[in-house]
Amino acid sequence: MKQTAWRRAATVTAVAAAFVLGLAGPAAAHVTVNPSTATQGGYAKVSFRVPNESDTASTTKLEVNLPADSPVGSVSLKPVPGWTAVAEKSKLATPLKVHDHEISEAVTKITWTAASGSEIKPGTFQEFDVSLGPLPETGQMVFKTLQTYSDGTIVRWIDEPTTDGTEPENPAPVLKLTAASAAPSAAPAPAPEAAEPAEDDGNATAWGIAGLVAGLAGLVIGLLAYRKAAQSTTPTP
Repeated sequence: MKQTAWRRAATVTAVAAAFVLGLAGPAAAHVTVNPSTATQGGYAKVSFRVPNESDTASTTKLEVNLPADSPVGSVSLKPVPGWTAVAEKSKLATPLKVHDHEISEAVTKITWTAASGSEIKPGTFQEFDVSLGPLPETGQMVFKTLQTYSDGTIVRWIDEPTTDGTEPENPAPVLKLTAASAAPSAAPAPAPEAAEPAEDDGNATAWGIAGLVAGLAGLVIGLLAYRKAAQSTTPTP
């Protein structure tokens, strides 16, 4: 009887767990940029991390779009073995000033394409390093990205961050930008001045002498009292 009840309880627990897991579904890994934060006006090396989500197909191409409304003057690509990289430039509506030079074109799209045998296979990921700068004085850079698989599937990681904090279905990689600290460094605290010796005060000297005299007088009185006591206790012959 007890074994039957135990089996029923175990069956109910297993069914409930399977139901919950079925509702949750597998968590999708998406393309991200790492680190996720950088400083406005500076240079940064970022990595676009690309996991392969398919169980049967490999990732063969990656297209990363740089935001046209916040361009950067310098874009350098780190070679990835087995992949070719092409940086496409576009005309800027407003020239960009970098190190006292005006730039009328900026990189707005980077495409990496895998050679045969170098694709991102199921269960693996690849990182693509890019050096960017000077970074714009804006709150964030959103890199809308397209991931192409060997079976022709294209996953569009283009959803911008939501205002309510919830993650969109296909989030685009986002680089948060923080303002450089403009506060001056704190000056070291001045060393405390050496205390000057107190001036000799006449009253203090007088009180010191009086105390010394009183002490000597007390000592004399004590000696006299001791002698008197000793004489009084000495027996007469």
